[in-house]
Amino acid sequence: MIKFIDNQKGYIVSIVTIFVLIIMLSVAVSMSFLITNRQKNTTSTILSSQAYYASESGIEDALLRLKKTPQLSSSNFNLNVNNVTAVVDIPAVVGGSRNITSQANNVGMVRKLQVAYRMDGVSTQFYYGIQVGAGGLSMDGNSEIMGNVFSDGNISGSGTIDNDAIVSGNGNSISGVNVKGNAMVYSCLSGATIDGNLVYVTGGLHTCTVAGTTTAQDGEIALAPLPIPQSQIDLWKSSASVTSCSSVDVNKLKGNNQYVSMGPCKVNGNLVVGNGTELTITGTIYVTGNITFDQHTTAKLSSSYGTLGGVLITDGLVDTGTKNIFSGSPGQEGSYLLILSTNSSEIAISIKNGSNGAVFYTSNGGIVIKNGVSVVEATGYKIKIENNASIEYSAGIVNIYFLSGPGSGWKATGWQEY
Repeated sequence: MIKFIDNQKGYIVSIVTIFVLIIMLSVAVSMSFLITNRQKNTTSTILSSQAYYASESGIEDALLRLKKTPQLSSSNFNLNVNNVTAVVDIPAVVGGSRNITSQANNVGMVRKLQVAYRMDGVSTQFYYGIQVGAGGLSMDGNSEIMGNVFSDGNISGSGTIDNDAIVSGNGNSISGVNVKGNAMVYSCLSGATIDGNLVYVTGGLHTCTVAGTTTAQDGEIALAPLPIPQSQIDLWKSSASVTSCSSVDVNKLKGNNQYVSMGPCKVNGNLVVGNGTELTITGTIYVTGNITFDQHTTAKLSSSYGTLGGVLITDGLVDTGTKNIFSGSPGQEGSYLLILSTNSSEIAISIKNGSNGAVFYTSNGGIVIKNGVSVVEATGYKIKIENNASIEYSAGIVNIYFLSGPGSGWKATGWQEY
């Protein structure tokens, strides 16, 4: 027995040695895995941080450009920061705000920042006004625009423009209205009254009544495109079209005194918001048909928008109904609800009594502002203001020829990563 035990000692030592080696190898592999994983995490953190600061640099570069040139139109550019490229987008001014974005990709690590850059009335740096496209501006009796107007089409009617009026393009005219400030136009026709100075284009008529001086210029007054390009409209449609809106939610909205949250999504057909119903928009909503609001309805952005703006867009007509509330994110300065129609009808958007708070925009059709309505901002291809209606806008086009009227500086009101 003693001899047998002595003979097994070598075997036992070998088994123990193998087990020890296995344990040591397991520990070594685990440590190697942990170290490798830690190195990957550290590398990812560094790459992500580099992407973040490149993205932030893009935002700061955009803000610097806008500080130097407040009237800068929409712009896209790339900024290289330590071999990391940030793609920066400066959109057009909508609702008195630009939602600037900057996205950097550093070896697969993507960081995206967005800042709400908003008009600030505390520090006046420039003057701005309402913008109308080639369809022109028509004003009925006792209608009023409290501020400046820039139009690519005729201004006509019998209303009042409190400040300056500029009509671009040869052949266009101002007729019938009273401009309390200065005017620039190809022709200023009989029936119009200019309380300030008039600049007309050589070859045009100047038979209107002018209280100040009358001067001719040789060059055509340059056209100005509407602030939201078609590419941006297509992008909004595309982002909303990824998901179809719930048919249950769409049908519920038709009822009275309902509460529905919806978006981003696409509605194939019409969207109707019933009496007393509240729609909370949680993402861009694209409607292929018409949008109709009944009475005492509410359409507002979700609090998740913060200081940013949101979009309700349609290919059809918009009827705002009466005594309705439209608003941006609750309690957030700089947030706005943009209601946009791409329809080419004479009345693509009808704004009725007591329906205030949104930014209304048409890319191809007309906006009609009904009797007794006071609208904060309306920009479109064509605008008609009926009797006793007014526009007291909070934003619009920036133009070096505006010498008075509503003025503003700019400030960043929201800075976030998403």
